[in-house]
Amino acid sequence: MSLKLGVPSKGRLMEQTFDWFADRGLRLARTGSAREYAGTVNGVDGVELVLLSASEIPRELAAGRIHLGVTGSDLVRETLPDWPASVTELAQMGFGHADLILAVPVTWVDVETLDDLDAAAAAFRARHGFRLRIATKYHRLVREHLRAQGVADYQLVDSQGATEGTIRNLTAEAVADITSTGETLRANHLKILQGSPIHQSQATLFAARGADWSSTGQTLQRLSDRLGLPMPTGFSAQV
Repeated sequence: MSLKLGVPSKGRLMEQTFDWFADRGLRLARTGSAREYAGTVNGVDGVELVLLSASEIPRELAAGRIHLGVTGSDLVRETLPDWPASVTELAQMGFGHADLILAVPVTWVDVETLDDLDAAAAAFRARHGFRLRIATKYHRLVREHLRAQGVADYQLVDSQGATEGTIRNLTAEAVADITSTGETLRANHLKILQGSPIHQSQATLFAARGADWSSTGQTLQRLSDRLGLPMPTGFSAQV
């Protein structure tokens, strides 16, 4: 059985992933047309390339249908409730950097921190009769962060795209979204709250704990050696 390596199927993230492996002596290549999700791996025998969307890779890892996968750490932490029980992190890859942040309108001159947001949320509810709305697609990460910081008087509004526009459209009062430069936020007259981001994401190589490693342990050892990575804890006994 081949060791299945899942990588993003298109765009800059796929190109950077291919470059990262190539720098370590493993050549990944897409075969066929851009519409075909097939590829090859040269450098270590027994590795099969699986091209998927970055958002699908956490699910496939958790189900054990792929052995290794490259995706954003934000997607793993948001998608998998108890992610350390499903996957183990093998390497942070040094690209695909983005921060998950909270932002509010720049006109909120008295709101600069989470404590300010907490106070504003209480005042908002007293004035309007409903909780301040935060638009996001990162429900788990945002909820856990706000709970840890003692912020409770809010509601999350689902937004799967154009999150920064929800305030202008009057469907939210604040947003929690991923950003690398902040340009889109500034273009929509939003400011990032001070303090550490909710999560600092980057492309990461993960191994699936629930995959069938019974006949792929030696391949994993060869792959780890080629990439210059230690064997992940709990996997070496299966070599």
